[in-house]
Amino acid sequence: MEVPLFPPAHEKRYRLVFFSALCLFLSMVEYAIPKPLPFMRLGLANLPALLAFSKMTVGNVALLVATKTVVQGLISGTIFSYVFLFSAAGSSAAAVGMGLLYYGFVRGRERPLAGLVGMSLAGALCNNGAQLLVARFLFFGTAARYIAPLLLCSGMITGLLLGIFAQRFVSKSRWYASLEGCP
Repeated sequence: MEVPLFPPAHEKRYRLVFFSALCLFLSMVEYAIPKPLPFMRLGLANLPALLAFSKMTVGNVALLVATKTVVQGLISGTIFSYVFLFSAAGSSAAAVGMGLLYYGFVRGRERPLAGLVGMSLAGALCNNGAQLLVARFLFFGTAARYIAPLLLCSGMITGLLLGIFAQRFVSKSRWYASLEGCP
């Protein structure tokens, strides 16, 4: 007999807490990986948000991303620094990009026009675009164009790899399949 991960009466609330904790765990794993630029990250902490779109309401996904961003800033000590601005802008833009793709081309369709790989790529590019805008208009001016190729290239690669991982996870995970989707 399988024991459910979440108590049935509070499953949706516990699901938000679980996905938030997973975001924070993956965020801490990311901090252990060296970065060429302080705000350049792999995007591992966005993986639970990518997976959450089909299992949580849009409001809970937004709360998940906000929680991830703020608590990540508190834990890493960057909440009152420029790094937090890059993180907040990037995470918010990634969530909006993935959400627009999900609600416009995936949800409710018998044959979705995009999948997790496309959503992940959209999130990565939106993240990088927002970070470049913050870099351009708040910090580096026109010199931000010099980091654009590196940032966009790394975003494409990590977005593709995370999307492939997410797609394989969803296709093989009995636990993920057992979670109810949101109306």
